[in-house]
This record gives sequence, C-alpha cells and structure tokens, in this order.
Amino acid sequence: MTTEIQQLIDEYTSWLRAKISLRKVDDWVEITTPYLDRHNDYLQIYARRENGSYILTDDGYILHDLKQSGCDLDTPKRSALLNMTLNGFGVKLVSGNMLEVRASSEDFTSKKHSLLQAMLAINDLFYLAQPNVASLFLEDFLAWLEHNYIRYIPNVKFAGKSGYDHLFDAVIPKSRQAPERVLQAINRPDKNESQALAFSWMDTREVRKLDSKAYAFLNDSEKAVPASVIDALHSYEIEPVSWSNRAAILPELTA
Repeated sequence: MTTEIQQLIDEYTSWLRAKISLRKVDDWVEITTPYLDRHNDYLQIYARRENGSYILTDDGYILHDLKQSGCDLDTPKRSALLNMTLNGFGVKLVSGNMLEVRASSEDFTSKKHSLLQAMLAINDLFYLAQPNVASLFLEDFLAWLEHNYIRYIPNVKFAGKSGYDHLFDAVIPKSRQAPERVLQAINRPDKNESQALAFSWMDTREVRKLDSKAYAFLNDSEKAVPASVIDALHSYEIEPVSWSNRAAILPELTA
C-alpha cells in the first residue's frame, strides 16, 4: 500500500510539473497551472522577487470574478468563511481583493500550492452564490452536522508526506466505535475538485491513523454528480456522499 500510494503521489506531482507554463509579464512571471476555474479556464498566478523573497498573487482574479457574477461576499457570515479559508491556507487578502502569499526559495513550492488550493477552495465555496441564494453549501453542510449533534473540528490542516499542507472542512475524532473521519464538502463536484481531494487524502493518509476514513459530501442540488467523479473518489478510498442521500451516512458519523 505504501509503495502504491507513493507512486500515485509521484505521478500527480510529475503531471503538475509537466502542465505548468511560465511567461514574463513586465516585472512579473505569469504561472499558468493545469487547475481549472468555474469557467474551465486555467488558473494563473503571478510571481516576482522583492527584498530577498517572492510575492505570489492571483492579481485579484478570484474575488473579482465572483463579485462580477453577483456573489455577495460582504455579509458577516460569508466574510468569516472567506477569512477562515484564507487563514487555513496561510493566504492574505491584500488591497481588498488580491490573494497573496510571500515565499522564500525554500518554501516557494509549498506556498504556491497553498495559494492555488485557496483559490480553488474559494472558487468552490462561493460558486452559484447569487443574491437570491440564502446559504452556501458549506454553511448547509456544517449546519447539518450541528443539527444532528455530530461533534467535529472545523477547518483542520494536515501536513502531507510531500511537504504540502492540506485543509479539510471537518474532522470527527476517533471514538470507541469508529475511527477518525475526515470530511470535505464539494459544492461543484467535477474532475478538478475530485483530483484535488484525492491528492490531499493520499498525501496525508500515511501521516494519519491507518484506519482513518474520508468522506466527500457532493452537492447534487442543481444537477447529478458525474459518475466519473464517484468512480474517481472510490478508487482512492474516499466515500462519496450525495447531498440528497446524506441521511444514509448518519450512523457512521454519529458513532
């Protein structure tokens, strides 16, 4: 199992390196990644050297795009969710809309990873959050846990074998009846999100308890979850839970 997981991690990181391209733009280097945003465009970040370190930024793309789409991020609850997500990845909000990290030569790769994961998380968190939508999927997910008296720790960060940090929405501690359970809510279940979760789970699995289990809660309120997403999660031993069928999994979470 260890060799197999290590091979999968190596394949993922090799794929990531091969798909990244660089282009000089004035004083910045534009880094195009294989990660896709909600428009199926490749996510881009920008880097430059300053005072012996590096600045990495999304140049305001993620929040500007969400606001242009009518997503209101200014309510107290949504601002708190945004800040909780940014803090979890160690990303700062600069000039009101730019996501930014500072990195040294030694931690450049991990900081780049954190910025990209924050961009993906925020993009998913607020997807379809139009003014007429009363709540976000993550809000509904956490409220459901609390309504069912499920004890959990929110927004938990684990360090992976690769050296990357990974953030999970909730962790239910081990009990006498059940192992540790790691939970992730995915608002927009697609290949991009399932790959990101699979890598996070594989990378952290060996540094967690061996019997830990992972669950992906998939928003199927607007449309059915693609079978390819379900199959991909199963192949990495992540239990997919369609939101419409969430009651079926309650006994495993309350144990």
